[in-house]
Amino acid sequence: MTLGHLLTVDQIVPEMKATERFAAIEELVDLLVAQKQVKTADREIVLQALRAREETMSTGIGFGIAIPHASSDRVDKVVAAFGRSSVGIEFDSLDNAPVKFIVLFVVPKDQFQTHLRTLAAIAKFLNDRSVRERLGTATSAEEILNIFENTAPARA
Repeated sequence: MTLGHLLTVDQIVPEMKATERFAAIEELVDLLVAQKQVKTADREIVLQALRAREETMSTGIGFGIAIPHASSDRVDKVVAAFGRSSVGIEFDSLDNAPVKFIVLFVVPKDQFQTHLRTLAAIAKFLNDRSVRERLGTATSAEEILNIFENTAPARA
């Protein structure tokens, strides 16, 4: 499972408006609702699941990356959105640095292995400094998607 398979151009925000983590999560969930990846009626339930996960421990993993994620019975496949912030978003990250790249995803409930594999693949992909540098200088959602689709995963 790669981000190139999970995202479309319309699920990418090249410059997020949010400046703090819960507003950023809401901005990306609203994008998923607008793209009909999450039903409007399920917006609050999905947001609650993401908030609950975030309140347990921040999903800001360091290096300017956050990966808010949750499982929900309101989706029947993995849905994802990507947001970038050139100014950085306060995310209470492990390294206390502002977050520039957010990959939010929601996995169907009871798909624990899919959840772990998706989380690991995203973290591994964004752990590559050259990927982060290219994402930081990309000028459009199309260019960002191209990076996700055409970058070989880092070797373990």
